[in-house]
Amino acid sequence: MSIRNRTRQAGFTLVEIAIVLVIIGLLLGGVLKGQELIENSRIKSIVNDMKAIQAAYNGYIDRYKALPGDELAATLTGRGWTGTAAAIAANGALAIPVGTTFGNTAATEQPALWRSLRGSGLITGDPAAGPGVPGLPTHGGGGLIGITAGPAYGMTGPLVCASGLTTKQAAGIDSLIDGGGAANNTGTLRGATAAGNPLNPAAVAPAATPYNETTATRWTVCMPI
Repeated sequence: MSIRNRTRQAGFTLVEIAIVLVIIGLLLGGVLKGQELIENSRIKSIVNDMKAIQAAYNGYIDRYKALPGDELAATLTGRGWTGTAAAIAANGALAIPVGTTFGNTAATEQPALWRSLRGSGLITGDPAAGPGVPGLPTHGGGGLIGITAGPAYGMTGPLVCASGLTTKQAAGIDSLIDGGGAANNTGTLRGATAAGNPLNPAAVAPAATPYNETTATRWTVCMPI
């Protein structure tokens, strides 16, 4: 074999290099597209989780003619539902202030609300789950779902809220609920971002905040039930 042939075999042609670069580009594009599809699926899952709570809440009222969580312990036990979480007052109104949306404390009716929805079979989960964060459901993004009687973010209650959202997730949820060009402080879904996770909503409407994906803090969003 000549020196000339050995030299030619030692390297790559421009065509071969171009083909390799195209393949690498296609692989990177596929990975990025796959990540986008996964994130979009996660956003839709969070929306579906919040809407499922809406449906369960209203379905409970239709079935039992009472607000979930706003019934006496004896009423819940009489239906055969296990657990100790019980309403603190059966007065036709929810006692779940915005500051306890993700606290699920025994001083509110939220533990009884989840016990009622789970006991009735309208949502999944352990009816015996008592007060505290472990008694709250989680959404498709891994954060907590909570209920508040409102007002929250300038909207009257009751409302369902989701915490621990990235900016991209909050923007995607807002877009799905309120349509393109949605803002965090208008429409039927509103939210805010601040230090602390889970972030309890405030009563007043949030300040207009761009959905800047470099924002490090997590979001909480709420919508009326």
